[in-house]
Amino acid sequence: MKQIFSRIKNFVIKKKTISLVILAGLIIVGILIKQFLFTTNTITYTTAQAEKGTFVLSITASGQVSATNNATVSTQASGVVKEVFVQNDQQVASGDKIAELDLDLEGKLRSTQSWSSYQSAQNSLDTAKANMFSTQSTMLTQWKSFMDTAQSGSYQNSDGTPRNDTRQLPQYMSVNDDWLAAEAKYKIQQNVVNQAQTALSAAWLSYQQSSPIIYAPISGTVTGLSLQPETVLTAQSNSSGNATSQKIASIKTNAAAQLSVNLSEVNVTKIKIGNKATITLDALPDKTYTGKVISIDTIGAISSGVTNYPAIIGLDSEVPEILPNMSVTATIITNVLNDVIMVPTSSIQTINGQSIIKIMKNGKVSETPVETGESNSTQTVIISGINATDEVITNAVNSSTAKTTQGTSVFGSFGGNRAVGPR
Repeated sequence: MKQIFSRIKNFVIKKKTISLVILAGLIIVGILIKQFLFTTNTITYTTAQAEKGTFVLSITASGQVSATNNATVSTQASGVVKEVFVQNDQQVASGDKIAELDLDLEGKLRSTQSWSSYQSAQNSLDTAKANMFSTQSTMLTQWKSFMDTAQSGSYQNSDGTPRNDTRQLPQYMSVNDDWLAAEAKYKIQQNVVNQAQTALSAAWLSYQQSSPIIYAPISGTVTGLSLQPETVLTAQSNSSGNATSQKIASIKTNAAAQLSVNLSEVNVTKIKIGNKATITLDALPDKTYTGKVISIDTIGAISSGVTNYPAIIGLDSEVPEILPNMSVTATIITNVLNDVIMVPTSSIQTINGQSIIKIMKNGKVSETPVETGESNSTQTVIISGINATDEVITNAVNSSTAKTTQGTSVFGSFGGNRAVGPR
């Protein structure tokens, strides 16, 4: 008897478990039915108004400020600073004294050698000039001899025209050749004088570099000067033992700064000399400057497999705050279209190769084909298809919401008041 009751009990328990599983499954199915059959899709549109105005097409490039309005004040002299004649932000003229040194032994040796080289260059120039005067004298003598011969009756007709038959004779050709040779020697000697003059100028500049007095190379404003009396300047040389210059200051002119930016091979063909640009600098984030493209290097350079084409942008005015090697970003204007219709680029769709714009009018959405023109990252020009002030759709968001229902299922209501059954 106990076994019978035990079997009945187990059967009831199993049936109850199965019933609970079935009930849970039905509840889940009911919830899913509610989600799919008792919800509605709501589309939220973001719109913008087509506008008529000026469209600007531009290219952005980055680079640095070039040191084109600065000259370096340098020296090869070594010793102790005896006197400083200028200070920072002071205006100087080319050739003005910047500082004077008491040369040390090595400095005196270099200065003496440079002065000796200068004197030697001066002697070479004097010799070249003397030789030039000598060849000039010979040339003039040969010229007179040639003219006397050419104008004689043997080689010239009574009316002053040349006698071509006799001018082919050796006697005439010899005098003519002597004159031409003398003229050629004179011209050669003129070139020798020019070369000697250049060598003398170079020797003088070299002497100035080792001279105890440091001079301003150009006119402008002194910047970066750190020399003080009793400062020691040590001789500098390269690996070959040759003397090298050391910078002691800069002189800045009032010329507007120039910027060097890199253009990609895609963009370089779009830029033209004279294109206007707006410039921003990391060091001066709250300011914007203007300029224009003044040079484009169309040869370019390859670095790590990437080709860049340097372009030079000149600022419209001199800005003292802009310093060499500052990082810059330039927006170069390549085209300006006036009185055109523009829409956000995100409002344009392409269907089967046709550009389409969705328009919202009186709460209804319609599609219209359009012809597009120039575009940038944010706006596109519309040539035809819509009008200014049309409200175009830039984005659509599809969201689902539950419907309100008064009915109840056999398992109770979903989303409404909880159903209460008999107890």
